[in-house]
Amino acid sequence: MAEEPPLEEKKYEHIEDLPGIGPATAQKLRELGFHTVESLATATVKELESVGIGEKKALEVTRTARSTIAVSFIRVDELIKMRQNVLRLTTGSKTMDELLGGGLETQTITEFYGEYGSGKSQLCHQLCVNVQLPPERGGLGGGSLYVDTENTFRTERIVQMAQHLGLDPEEVVKNIIYAEAYTSDHQTFLLENADEIIKENGIRLIIVDSLTSHFRSEYLGREMLAERQQKLNKHMHRLIRLARAFNAAAVVTNQVMSKPDVFFGNAVHPIGGHIVAHTSHTRVYLRKSARGRVRIARLVSSPYLPEGERVFKITGSGVEDVTEEDESRR
Repeated sequence: MAEEPPLEEKKYEHIEDLPGIGPATAQKLRELGFHTVESLATATVKELESVGIGEKKALEVTRTARSTIAVSFIRVDELIKMRQNVLRLTTGSKTMDELLGGGLETQTITEFYGEYGSGKSQLCHQLCVNVQLPPERGGLGGGSLYVDTENTFRTERIVQMAQHLGLDPEEVVKNIIYAEAYTSDHQTFLLENADEIIKENGIRLIIVDSLTSHFRSEYLGREMLAERQQKLNKHMHRLIRLARAFNAAAVVTNQVMSKPDVFFGNAVHPIGGHIVAHTSHTRVYLRKSARGRVRIARLVSSPYLPEGERVFKITGSGVEDVTEEDESRR
């Protein structure tokens, strides 16, 4: 009799292929939002127990699923090799890419926050186009998933940006999967059921624009703050799990609030408090310049990059570098 292949060498295409997962359990898992082996690999035991899987069996299922994407204890020299799988996506501006260490990283969350008109959604549109570029042009050769909470997505801008980069607009729009979220619960539901769509459509960029809009409007008052933060925390952890499982870049935009009691320094702060701050790996503050279409990007926090500022501009063609001609107009 042939020997069973080692656990780490066996591949599982569907959740039913995992040992101990029958059709009925698979259906319950899908109702919870676990459609792929990759999503099960980052599931918690409590989440699986909620569909009737015992603790021992839940541990076995997650362990087997994790063997597929090699989530385990490793030496740091092996981690360095794994980090080579992290890819970078261009913003469209060389100076902003430089600020971000070469562009937006996959497997992490990048947060752009700022006041209305600071360029957050414009940048998201640009990234939806850029991600479809080949790697040699700063893209990831994949599609994007765009969760829109403020009805800011405009196909016209996608077409303009695609034409500027020499891409076929008809092909570009086919590679953008769009969903409008009507409430915070709907927003959460969309991400919880996104794994299969991401896998089937070769998604390499996940955008939530904006992250906090619905949460801010629905959870009013200090008595609802704890519940809001708990749901935001779960939502963001779902996002990072998807980004890691599919080696995708995750981007969220965030609203800001003013603190009138701050007399020194910046009185503008992003919504979401410590929950959003700790889960976003890279935070960039966008603000308008006195020079019309020019914007200023400030890297506020990063695991390894220094703080700094760069300027870029938003034109009819999209996100671009500020030129010497722009400087001469000051």
